[in-house]
Amino acid sequence: MEYTLEFERPVFELENQIRDLKSSNQNIDLTPEIKALQAKVDKLISEIYKNLSPWERTLLSRHPSRPHAIDYIQGMISDFHEIHGDRRFSDDASMICGFGYLEGQRVAICGIEKGRKTQEKIRHNFGMAQPEGYRKALRLMELASQFNVPVLTFVDTPGAYPGIGAEERGQALAIAENLEKMFGIKVPIITVVIGEGGSGGALGIAIADKVLMMEYSVYSVISPESCASILWSDSKMAETAANALQLSPLKAMELKVIDDMIGEPIGGAHRYPETAIEMVKTAVTREFEKLKKLPVEKLLDARFNKFRQMGNTTIQGLKE
Repeated sequence: MEYTLEFERPVFELENQIRDLKSSNQNIDLTPEIKALQAKVDKLISEIYKNLSPWERTLLSRHPSRPHAIDYIQGMISDFHEIHGDRRFSDDASMICGFGYLEGQRVAICGIEKGRKTQEKIRHNFGMAQPEGYRKALRLMELASQFNVPVLTFVDTPGAYPGIGAEERGQALAIAENLEKMFGIKVPIITVVIGEGGSGGALGIAIADKVLMMEYSVYSVISPESCASILWSDSKMAETAANALQLSPLKAMELKVIDDMIGEPIGGAHRYPETAIEMVKTAVTREFEKLKKLPVEKLLDARFNKFRQMGNTTIQGLKE
């Protein structure tokens, strides 16, 4: 059965009616009825998706049919060759890293993968990277910097894995090292938040010259459930927390946490994944064309200043 969010249910029911009419064996021309129902579907989708609450947007960012990092890699990148291991402990399957070609341009790609089927989810640790994943990502970026290959990262994670083993192997240190060293990667870096962008787990591969968000993705310092657990000791207050966090690309742009939003097909990327992948490909290609014209010194200065200015506020009326 196709997975349907509660706010999508009216659309799903109308589409079921359309499918039933199309599969009808009666010798009756049902074209007018089908067109009328389709018009209702189009109007309803437009109304629903223009008025999504932050919580509904959060649920949509987690939709199981939404394209994952591996889908974008397969749909955008040709001749992709994956690398494995952090050269210290092991390989982390949740962090997919490798080299390939984007529209003929050689690129290094790093994406956090959640997996779909149960065994895939377990193998990819539900998109929660461990320290060896972040070290593998940094190894890829340093190789890319050495050979003048631009970097593209895909973020889709509820956060870095918080398990005891991960902490013992230096989870916090691995992320901190990525944050520090990505400022010195001497090639253009573009990050696309394709689903969830959760906390330091997302930021660990998102110190980029251009940070882009899909229209129905979220990017936050904390998940709504964790926020609710901290503030009210009740994860069931997640919807209230999401609304308070104002999770949306437009808010992130206003705060200058991201640079731009990539639009999605009407109804979300999960309804038309191939179209969504093509939209991302177009946006990323355009941004790389701009960034590759910048001298290295200017590129690094702009990257540092971009993040240095985040969170700056002007408080009127205060005297030193």
